[in-house]
Amino acid sequence: MRTRHNNRLGWLFASPYLLYGLIFFLIPLGWSFYLSITDWNLIAPVFHHVGFENFMKALKSPGVHAAFIVTFKFMIVFVPMVIASSLVVALAVHGLPRFKGLFLIGFFLPYLASGVVSSFIVKGFLSYNSPVNKFLRGTFSLDVNWLGTPFSALLVVSVIMAWKFTGYYALILTSGFESINKEIYEAADIDGVNGWQRFWKITLPLLYPALFTTLILSIGVTFGIFTEVYQLTGGGPNFATNTWQMEIYKQAFQNLSAGYASSVALIASVVTFISIFIIRKFLEMWGKRNGWT
Repeated sequence: MRTRHNNRLGWLFASPYLLYGLIFFLIPLGWSFYLSITDWNLIAPVFHHVGFENFMKALKSPGVHAAFIVTFKFMIVFVPMVIASSLVVALAVHGLPRFKGLFLIGFFLPYLASGVVSSFIVKGFLSYNSPVNKFLRGTFSLDVNWLGTPFSALLVVSVIMAWKFTGYYALILTSGFESINKEIYEAADIDGVNGWQRFWKITLPLLYPALFTTLILSIGVTFGIFTEVYQLTGGGPNFATNTWQMEIYKQAFQNLSAGYASSVALIASVVTFISIFIIRKFLEMWGKRNGWT
């Protein structure tokens, strides 16, 4: 009787989360599956079932192909950038004798900033008549179209994203640094360990759990980039910044093809899950091979 009572109590406490998951995950997921096999245009009350036609169309779409490639391009540029900047900030904050929390809050503030606002500021900052471009034209005769070429557009978005997430990941890495016992470093100094050996043999293995977390989180971010791309480039030029979320938005709200957009969203979900799963396994293998886990 007591066990049954405890089970009911457990279900009671878990019910808010279960209800949340049902309303905001399972029901929308089921609705998305249903829409993906229809030709609903987001407005008409009547729509028809088209089977897997939307999926076949999506697999042949240049926009979907671009979204797949662009995501990994962002991963190659953004992830090393944000991890490196986060490590620098975490090391700098970790070395402070006092006011560590204050500095961490300062670096964390960009993460709380609106992506729309920061994108508008950057767009104005990089506009043709901005002080930066006037200086480049007047001093070096350089006329840079920051958002008009594929590489520079992708780089600008990556820099904004890195600026936004650096403080957040630095917070995680700082906690990792703080958890390392200082006596280990003292013993290493006594044994005559140099700086590189200290980092590779002591710091990195002990920091691996925090580093692993930030790597997975940053990789996950690349599959969900939307606001900055929407505000700055609209997915251009020539699909150079056309992310999964941008492609879904275009199909659903510009082309009014909600059924097709749902199929793209489901494909994006599968690609995201498989990609992160594979990358996570590689990171785990890397950690085990070096004896860090």
